[in-house]
Amino acid sequence: MKPIRISLILLFAGCLLVVPYVNAQDKIDDTTKKKEHSIAISKEMDDVMIRQAAKVKEEFQERARTLFKRVPLGWDLNTITYLYGLTLSLPGKIPDFTRFVIEQGKVLGMIGSILVFILLVGIFYSLLGQRRVMSLVEQKVGPLTAYIPEVAYPFVMSGIKIVVSALIPLLLLGAFALINAMIVYSAVWFQLVGRLLGLWVAGALSLRLLKESLTGNLFKVTEQYGRTIYRWARLALLYAIFGIAAYWATEAFEIREDVLSLLRFAISVSITAVLLILFLNKKAFMSLLPELPIPSYMSFRRFLEKYYFPLLIVSFLAALLWCFGYRALGRLILVKIWFTGFAFVFIMFLYHTLRRYLDTWFQRLDRTDEDARGFVGALRSILKYATFLAVLIIVLNLLGLLYPMQRMMSFPIFQLGDTTITFWLIIIAILILVTIVYASRLVQAYFDYKIYPSFGIDPGLGYAINTVIKFTFLGIGCLIALNILGINLRFLLVFAGAIGVGVGLGLQNMAANVISGFTIIFGGKIRKGDWIEVEAMMGEVTDIYLRATKVRTRDNIEYLVPNSNIISNTMVNYSLSSPLIRIELPVGVSYSADPHQVEKILLSAAENELLVDKIHRPAVRFVEYAESSINFELLVWIDVRKTPRRKVRSNLYFVIFDELDKAGIEIPFPQRDVHIRSKVDSI
Repeated sequence: MKPIRISLILLFAGCLLVVPYVNAQDKIDDTTKKKEHSIAISKEMDDVMIRQAAKVKEEFQERARTLFKRVPLGWDLNTITYLYGLTLSLPGKIPDFTRFVIEQGKVLGMIGSILVFILLVGIFYSLLGQRRVMSLVEQKVGPLTAYIPEVAYPFVMSGIKIVVSALIPLLLLGAFALINAMIVYSAVWFQLVGRLLGLWVAGALSLRLLKESLTGNLFKVTEQYGRTIYRWARLALLYAIFGIAAYWATEAFEIREDVLSLLRFAISVSITAVLLILFLNKKAFMSLLPELPIPSYMSFRRFLEKYYFPLLIVSFLAALLWCFGYRALGRLILVKIWFTGFAFVFIMFLYHTLRRYLDTWFQRLDRTDEDARGFVGALRSILKYATFLAVLIIVLNLLGLLYPMQRMMSFPIFQLGDTTITFWLIIIAILILVTIVYASRLVQAYFDYKIYPSFGIDPGLGYAINTVIKFTFLGIGCLIALNILGINLRFLLVFAGAIGVGVGLGLQNMAANVISGFTIIFGGKIRKGDWIEVEAMMGEVTDIYLRATKVRTRDNIEYLVPNSNIISNTMVNYSLSSPLIRIELPVGVSYSADPHQVEKILLSAAENELLVDKIHRPAVRFVEYAESSINFELLVWIDVRKTPRRKVRSNLYFVIFDELDKAGIEIPFPQRDVHIRSKVDSI
């Protein structure tokens, strides 16, 4: 693969040489003849980086100054004095309130008053009739549960309960909208009712969702402390809802602004205190974090368990700072601590859930199916990559580091024509290119696993299609990356000539291998999975690259054979038409043996051998009368892809030897009789 990488480097170098030429031809001004450098490494890169860092530092300092700016609370001791006097004067204002109600009734008229009265009755009745409505809906939904999968049944029922919990306030909100459309009435208290109904709907949904998720036995992590967390969380949520309702009520009747500010302050501080009490139960909240087999997540969990109370105290102080007017500082600390942690835990939990579902699905597949394993492996790879990117982007964004990093890495590295190449653009281009590569692998694996078997496509043809898909995705990714960098894509038209120059200067061998690679891939004579014999070596074709073909022998030795050698030399493809081949086993017996008996023994041994093909019947040939034996040949057929020739010969020779020995047939060996004659010479 190194020559291919070298080619890509040469390609990029050619781009650097060709693009300036193209841009220069477009922008030459004959009148000015101004000399411009199309490619230039920024000589002032250090100064630019220093200036950029200085700007980012100034922005951080400005943000730091704004963090400590205090927003006035809007109330003082006079506000408390006013509220004290107002409280003492409330009994005397009851007649005024009665006259106000009567006047509003006259404005509404009889029909409007009756409708508002029905609305109020419905509100109070709903507080008592919710359980009855819930039971009625469950009875109606009961027959449909037979069509719900057992695993999803608890979640479906919990979802129905959540919707039913808000059914009555939703109906009342609809009735209010109908009344509001039928009458022309814009009193403050009447519009306040509509806002409170909307708050009721949101509160009902939130409370029921909280109850089902913590006490509905939907999740294993909530079995031990779910009810404890629910009681305190419910209290905090109800307190927040009633606090918002009280604030809206005082705001609607045009209470003094300083009183509203004091009310906001009191509600904020009290909610902060309630949340502090809620989060003091460390064991309960740590139990909500499951132990996932992810090293980074477990490190985060151990850190949180060790520094839980210091982080809680910092968060409480940040919330108090927000209440006392330091809104930016308090919000910044809370977001950094909790939202970053929640985002990380959520992403890890989602990754673990998808990974577990993927592993469970893989357990149901055939483990010996290589295509299924490849598809699952591609899914796991792209899941890891997506999780890494999500954690990196979301966490950096929540920590407020994403934009400063972008600014810091946006310094110019070099000038390419009119385009300024920055380190940030290079990172974005690389990420997009890697994403497209992962997507290409997933598409290829899915085609191997589902598409090709469904349409009966030959594995060799499927490999050729996958090769086209791979290079198509890679080409698209390169074009997108170059476009992001701002490089003029017209250099591709000129670079064709650079390729010819490169071939003429010394890339002939590589070019021959690449062209031969395309010939092999699209010629259809050699495919992935074929058994071939080339250069006195026999093996299975496992991969066909642009430069070489990888062949794995039965001894698990992998050879990279240059594609030009395969095309130019004689090559045997045992899988081209049929993988069945015939092999010969020579057998010699003594002259005293019966040839017909020998034939039966040889045929019986071949017919009982499992590795021998049963479609083509074995045959025996009487070959010759040799000096010491009469020789036979046993002809059998085997599938060369699955069966080694030496193994078949070994099995047959073992059986033939035993059978000949049982039959008393001798297997001779060459012998020579030496006669020594002595002669006494007479003298």
